[in-house]
Amino acid sequence: MKVTEHIKNANGKTQFSFEILPPLKGQNINQIFKNIDPLMEFKPPFIDVTYHREEYIYKELENGLLQKKVVRKRPGTVGICAAIQNKYQVDAIPHILCGGFTKEDTENFLIDLGFLGIDNVMALRGDAVKSETYFAPEKEGHSYASDLVEQISELNKGQYLDAEIQNQAETNFCIGVSGYPEKHIEAPSLDSDIHFLKKKINNGATYIVTQMFFDNSKYFAFVDKCRSAGITVPIIPGLKPFATKKQLNLIPHRFSLELPDTLIVEVVKCKNNAAVRELGVEWCLQQSKELIAADVPFLHYYSMGKSDNIYAVAQSLF
Repeated sequence: MKVTEHIKNANGKTQFSFEILPPLKGQNINQIFKNIDPLMEFKPPFIDVTYHREEYIYKELENGLLQKKVVRKRPGTVGICAAIQNKYQVDAIPHILCGGFTKEDTENFLIDLGFLGIDNVMALRGDAVKSETYFAPEKEGHSYASDLVEQISELNKGQYLDAEIQNQAETNFCIGVSGYPEKHIEAPSLDSDIHFLKKKINNGATYIVTQMFFDNSKYFAFVDKCRSAGITVPIIPGLKPFATKKQLNLIPHRFSLELPDTLIVEVVKCKNNAAVRELGVEWCLQQSKELIAADVPFLHYYSMGKSDNIYAVAQSLF
């Protein structure tokens, strides 16, 4: 079922969803199930599965030259989605990126998802690989998420890259995209960012999931700006419980967001990470309650591979 249908069928009630990471290469699917199992108590209509593009490492050869090697540390997004739908009978939503994909790769990826009965995709540009300062698309790939959305929309109309294909079957994907309440790290301004977000909607995206934030006023202001810009699709807030002192520096740097001064002060006061985790759960719980009161369609939680703190939040809400 499409995310937009889940929202419609909920009749205004806020629903629970979350995002998981594929396990590191060498681990098996049971590691994923171990984190998902406790959260199924809260009846999530869908689970997002991230996609992790290739990385490059350089290995020194005996002659002193460097050999470039492609490494995928977290493969398996499509297989994990299929396993989740089979085991839990909920919708699994794979992330699909511009980075690392040609247009032909994208089309074949989407065809595989269609064969598996997957109804939703999250279309993202993706980050630059670690060896790049700025994002660089594949030679025959997309530079922007809006272009990726357009290709998915075209396939939904039965328009393939090879126009000579006969009896072109239409796909039927519900397309999600990301939104940034505090703007994307590369955007010159929030207004500019929303301009390009609207382009993704115009190209066929039907819902938005936001980057994490720790100040609800940022989300509410973002929604107001989107509505003023003519964006009418559902905007799902993304949340993450704070967990360690290290995240005081890591999260603002990695995700280009501001932490509220009150949260920073309270984290600094914590004697250890167990206390930080407890504070993070309570902070996220209060965020969630305020957002539910504002009738958001979903509360979407970023698990980062762990589910215990999300369980603690959801247990009080759903």
